[in-house]
Amino acid sequence: MKFYNPTTKSRRKMSTVSYRGVLTTAQPYKALTLGGKRDVGRNSAGRVTVNHKGGGNKRQLRIVDFIYDKFNIPAKTESVEYDPNRTSFISLALYADGERRYVVTPKSLTVGSTFIVSENAPVKPGNRLKLKNIPVGTFIYNIELHPGGGAKMVRSAGNYAEVLSNDQGYTNVKMPSSEVRKVDENCYASIGTVSNEEHGLVNLGKAGRSRWLGIRPTVRGTAMNPVDHPHGGGEGRQGRGTKRPKTRTGKITGGHKSRRATKYSNIFIVSRRQKKGKRK
Repeated sequence: MKFYNPTTKSRRKMSTVSYRGVLTTAQPYKALTLGGKRDVGRNSAGRVTVNHKGGGNKRQLRIVDFIYDKFNIPAKTESVEYDPNRTSFISLALYADGERRYVVTPKSLTVGSTFIVSENAPVKPGNRLKLKNIPVGTFIYNIELHPGGGAKMVRSAGNYAEVLSNDQGYTNVKMPSSEVRKVDENCYASIGTVSNEEHGLVNLGKAGRSRWLGIRPTVRGTAMNPVDHPHGGGEGRQGRGTKRPKTRTGKITGGHKSRRATKYSNIFIVSRRQKKGKRK
């Protein structure tokens, strides 16, 4: 981490991740990049469906491999790079057959390190193998939900899940949220912890840095008019005036369970995540 001296109001308590000694190049591999316009919170009809998004610096899309369908072919890490579209670092991997792909970088992977996707691969950071072949207590990331479906879970900076047990064709995995979930033992997962673990400690320091990231200001509902928000209106500063807090569209928040009681994956959850303040 890099901490700044309070030379201005914006610099006070401001911090950034120090990339020196971690990233090895500033230019992405051109064959694995794409341009295009971001959705910035809008759906296919152009309507805003996610608030507080818009603007920000231009981003070039890196095509990151989450399928990992090159089995039993060793790969060598050529570079560790920054990706503006995700919190973790990415690595350019050169496979033995000459193909290059971007992959999510684990914590201890450096230039020159090798990894392999194989059912019987050694248990070392970066290697990818089936859950049934991973020892209990191992930290994993890039976890599949369905065999061959590609990595869907535990992909952001500093995150990891833990293998707890194997039973009746399923592996119990403890997620970063403390939820314990059953996953098919034939699903693949990568060994290790996702890189850039200091990302969650960054203090932006000023509103301008949020705008650079494409995050627009958040206005309190109580500061709006009744036509704009269920909490709006009233003379002077008022309470929300409703029994439960609501979103701008009237959806109940705060203590209201948002998960469907009939969701297909309920049977795979062994224990729910613990509430904040009660985690051990």
